[in-house]
Amino acid sequence: MGTWGFARPVWHCSMRAAPEDKTLSDDEWAQIACDVMHRTGLAPSGEEDDAVRWVAIRHGDDHIHLVAMLARQDGRRPRLSNERYRVRDACRAAEQRYGLRPTAPGDRTAACCPSRAESEKAARRGLEEAPRVVLRRQVSTAAAAAGSEQEFFARLRQSGVLVRTRRSTRDPAQLTGYAVALPGDTTRAGDPVWYGGGKLAADLSLPRLRRRWPRPGSDDRFTAAERSAAWDHVAQVVDHASAHIRGLLAGGDPGAAADAAWATSDTLHAAAAALGSRILRQAADAYDRAARAPYGRTPPPTPAGAGLRRAARLLSAYGYITSDPSFRPLVLIIRLAVLAETVADLRQSQQHGAQAAGALRAAQQLHAARGIYAAPGAAGQHPARSAATLAGAGFPVPPASDPATPPPPQPPPRPRPPSPPGPGQQPRRQ
Repeated sequence: MGTWGFARPVWHCSMRAAPEDKTLSDDEWAQIACDVMHRTGLAPSGEEDDAVRWVAIRHGDDHIHLVAMLARQDGRRPRLSNERYRVRDACRAAEQRYGLRPTAPGDRTAACCPSRAESEKAARRGLEEAPRVVLRRQVSTAAAAAGSEQEFFARLRQSGVLVRTRRSTRDPAQLTGYAVALPGDTTRAGDPVWYGGGKLAADLSLPRLRRRWPRPGSDDRFTAAERSAAWDHVAQVVDHASAHIRGLLAGGDPGAAADAAWATSDTLHAAAAALGSRILRQAADAYDRAARAPYGRTPPPTPAGAGLRRAARLLSAYGYITSDPSFRPLVLIIRLAVLAETVADLRQSQQHGAQAAGALRAAQQLHAARGIYAAPGAAGQHPARSAATLAGAGFPVPPASDPATPPPPQPPPRPRPPSPPGPGQQPRRQ
């Protein structure tokens, strides 16, 4: 086909049945393969003589491979627009036709997974996770903690992430996008490997992030009462969001709960970052898919969603003041687990199986964290700061020690010859 051809002229697709599914016959696999090629438009039914040439190979009892040459016999170039979603439709049809294990539809809520090359590169470098996964988590945490675009980029840079912004060619003052990279993750030429926000997850593009944050000029400062009882306040907001979603489910309007389900992800990421908890971080990662609306839709803002996002910013501000976990956020963890289970019921009622499964996994992780924080000695190892101290603390100055709390005993100083301090010098603390 010359210059009209594809740079990669071979199309490959593998299909596998679940371990508990029945063994399909050769004829059944052949029907599935023909349906895939028809739905994708590579070889429509009735156009076999003019379509692409393809073959189906059965390597084992439970899977086949489809291979096609991307050149039609009539000389035209085949179309590959959204063929992956058409393959997904064919899989769903085969599940219903042959009684196989049902799976979730391709609703485009899943985040972009690391490619094989990215995973192998991470393994060679001895990394636990691929850079794409780490960056997605850090961007989500920074977005949940930020109240503006400027604060978002500042938090990313503060966490050690490399940031590159993109500006409009017509109006250089207008910011249109961004990309992030991890230090040390480079190409063969030594350049950073950049990931656009929308390539990490659909809801992390700059236009989507802007819809999360308060409008410029709005007063989003926290009151002294909110700062002094941050965990209690956030727990109340989470409890209110759970009741809000349950009410919408009972009223037959689950679509109106989409914004609250989306904002729950911000609260989970903020809580995981404030506590520095690995298990809460895993819960936030598991929940991410449940937060996204199908097919890239952006839910309209609601008071419940706005309250959860503001609670996430409050948690991030509290974590910046002090990392002392003595407030025992057990109540918040319990209510977050209830909220995740409520969102799972919401997604199940909407027949979004993958999103419901993600919310349930997050709830299981939160219940596990509940056991950790409820264990004797898990919290309270450090003296709690009084409410008056936290209420009077200014941002971003760290609060002074509570005068009502006696300081911990210091070890006795090592014996040394006494020597008076010199002029203008202060005695050295032991």
